[in-house]
Amino acid sequence: MPSVPFTILLAALLAAGCGANATDATAAADAVAVNVTAIAAAEQPIARFIRVSGTLTAQEDAEVAAEIAGRVVATPVERGSVVRANDPLVQIAATEVEAQAREAESNAAQIEARLGLAGGAAFDVERVPEVANARAAFQLAQNDFGRAERLYQDKLLSQSDFDQRSAQLEAAERQYDVAKNGAAQQYQALRGARARVTVAQKALADTVVRAPFAGAVGERFVSVGDYVTRGNKVASVVRLDPLRVELTIPEQYVSVVEVGRAVTFGVDAYPKETFTGQVRYVSPSVTASTRALTVEAIVPNGNGRLKPGLFATALIEEAGQRPGILVPAAAIRTVSGTARVFVINGDRVEERIVMTGQSVGDRVEIVSGVKAGERVAASGIDQLVDGVKVTVR
Repeated sequence: MPSVPFTILLAALLAAGCGANATDATAAADAVAVNVTAIAAAEQPIARFIRVSGTLTAQEDAEVAAEIAGRVVATPVERGSVVRANDPLVQIAATEVEAQAREAESNAAQIEARLGLAGGAAFDVERVPEVANARAAFQLAQNDFGRAERLYQDKLLSQSDFDQRSAQLEAAERQYDVAKNGAAQQYQALRGARARVTVAQKALADTVVRAPFAGAVGERFVSVGDYVTRGNKVASVVRLDPLRVELTIPEQYVSVVEVGRAVTFGVDAYPKETFTGQVRYVSPSVTASTRALTVEAIVPNGNGRLKPGLFATALIEEAGQRPGILVPAAAIRTVSGTARVFVINGDRVEERIVMTGQSVGDRVEIVSGVKAGERVAASGIDQLVDGVKVTVR
């Protein structure tokens, strides 16, 4: 029986000792306050951005084909060659085409000489030599008939002679009409000959397959000695400046995206750089399977650093501004993916879990967890825990 009171007494002494130690630890913690800088959470209008992803593509990507058939005699470019607009890509043998062009030009020149159109003069049917001769003969017949008519009226010319002059006038008039019709037909033949000259000259020009725009050669499909026919692909050319970035916009942001809106994006190849573009195209409909909208922006690429196919993470600025609560980025501590801030309440701090939004310079938007006007610790936060005493500098 005496041992029971002793045990109870011993337990009481131990409990009193532990309570004293806990009290001393709390007092020591309160005695050492953490120095912090207090910044008030400020509410102000901020620009909003939509974060989306997409892919860079070439502005133009053409597979250039031959316009005529023939043997390839030269290939002045290789894969990756930088070309300007109209630079030669492939040369096709031109001997036969040159002969056809010379023949067509000769035929056209022969008809021009017949019509008296040397020196590029405009066609005038009255200036054609044959027509001019017929017109002169007709005028002469008119004069003869006029004299014969006066003599006939004066009874100085017989009926048979008068009829002869009349027939001569009619024949001369018909010859004049025939000459004009013949000249008009020859002129139409000349137009056909000139058209054949144009076709022959185009065929001659087509023996050199040229780049349709400035860019880089993606692939060359033929080599010297290959025989190509009309429509055979000989090379592909890619325009690298500007590029396009195709973005996928969730349907809830459809109302805030419009043509002309600025786009800022980054790529993994240049992790510390940002690039800018401008929205050029907004799809007129939302894709039913993805419930998303396709948006295309134009991106300058004068230095050629960006390449088609790169994955891009972009920000598109929304129209207008909406208010948000901002705190310094230094006031936020992230642990295991959870953002926390320490709100100063008197001489102690209260730890709060917050949801962050957009960054604005060196500040971060707080979507929930902090109200406007509340002060947060902006320095020494690594030393803070919930309820610790602080000294505000």
